[in-house]
Amino acid sequence: MATILVLDDDPDISTIITQLAEDAGHTAFSAASIAEGLKRLDEIQADLVFLDVRLPDGSGLDALPEVRKAPSAPDVIIITGLGDPDGAELAIQNGAWDYIEKTSTLKQIIFSMGRALQYRENRCRSALDFLRRDDLIGNGRALQTVLENIRVASAGDAGVLLTGETGTGKEVVARTIHDNSPRAKGRFVVLDCASLPASLAEGELFGHVKGSYTGADSSRTGLVGQADGGTLFLDEVGELPLAVQATFLRVLQEKRFRPVGGTHESASDFRLIAATNRNLEEMCEQGLFRNDLYYRIKSCAIRLPALRERLEDIPEIARFHLARLCAKYGKELREPSESFLNTLMNYDWPGNIRELVQTLERTIMRVREEAVLYPEHLPVDIRAKAVRRAVGLHENREEISSATPKAEDPCCGGELDQDPLPPFKEYRKSCLDRVERAYLERLMRATGGSIKEACALSGLSRTRLYVLMKEHGVSK
Repeated sequence: MATILVLDDDPDISTIITQLAEDAGHTAFSAASIAEGLKRLDEIQADLVFLDVRLPDGSGLDALPEVRKAPSAPDVIIITGLGDPDGAELAIQNGAWDYIEKTSTLKQIIFSMGRALQYRENRCRSALDFLRRDDLIGNGRALQTVLENIRVASAGDAGVLLTGETGTGKEVVARTIHDNSPRAKGRFVVLDCASLPASLAEGELFGHVKGSYTGADSSRTGLVGQADGGTLFLDEVGELPLAVQATFLRVLQEKRFRPVGGTHESASDFRLIAATNRNLEEMCEQGLFRNDLYYRIKSCAIRLPALRERLEDIPEIARFHLARLCAKYGKELREPSESFLNTLMNYDWPGNIRELVQTLERTIMRVREEAVLYPEHLPVDIRAKAVRRAVGLHENREEISSATPKAEDPCCGGELDQDPLPPFKEYRKSCLDRVERAYLERLMRATGGSIKEACALSGLSRTRLYVLMKEHGVSK
């Protein structure tokens, strides 16, 4: 059975949903604030969270990403007493499973809860139990989404576009899709477009016949031909020369190509997986990448998270590569200490998994006979930055704690001087409304009414910003 957390400050709603969950055989917990809920999520392995929109210490919609980042990566059902189309859209965009109103019938709540838990069970079973993923390490929340997308992509034959920062493991994911597809027995052919000179691009892709140019002493099969029956992986596809893109688009559509200098076309039944760390949509707008090719290769788009977005996977990734590297260098297996792993998790890894692996290799080469690895074994630059980040996070938490409004704070208004004292919920709403409106008005003045700049400055999404502006009657 599942574990469910009800995060709502309304005791009646909390009791009702908790009772429904327990009646269905699940274990249920409750929390009345975002802070209490996040603390509870660190203590339990929650499968599902019912999350209220208005809570004493903030908006449930704003807290949604943080809830989803909990160790168990719970699914979330938003519950609210106010019907809000914009809020519903925002919730779904931020990863909520469903958005229901508190006026919903018990049958509707049970139905939504059952569907969410069933989908979660099927997703975890299909993504984790049946995928062959020898080198794709981790089981964290961020990777769960990637695994599910890999499962879907592996079942079909449509083009796949992998996006993400350099070093996030795009080739590993491409190989995993290939290994789990009906083409697994075919070849997996790789071309790094970033290292491909424009003058040699067509020959590399389509091959050439003997005598087609100076130095062509024999015919050569190109990568498209080599990938017949298998998968062609174009790494850094954004670097593919513009002049070649039109030709490649036709080949992709017709699955036929003509070698350089050839007079006859050949067929190749290949599947394309492309990867890039660039924004192809922006490149299309700038005329640097063909729109038609972009839409052709992004039939199935998978974004790979940066390593800093999946810190919970670092211990498993580190142990996997430490074992491999120790075997490579003929050394006894080194066991990473908890402080060693904590240091790895406190570093931002701008180079992602590639940088982590290189760091571990440097570490293995440095250690002598020590059986256990400690932070002192890591390169000094990594340790220094990890310590700086750890101290910075501690200071930020203290600043946030000290910034909590006091009763005498002007932003809380003068309601506490009233007689009789206002109800707590009414007072809290008044304070929040005043603070949010003041912030939005200041934000609009600072950005000259530019929504794009306001989103960048505030960290709010465009949809959420519009929702708040509408709610508080703030205009550009």
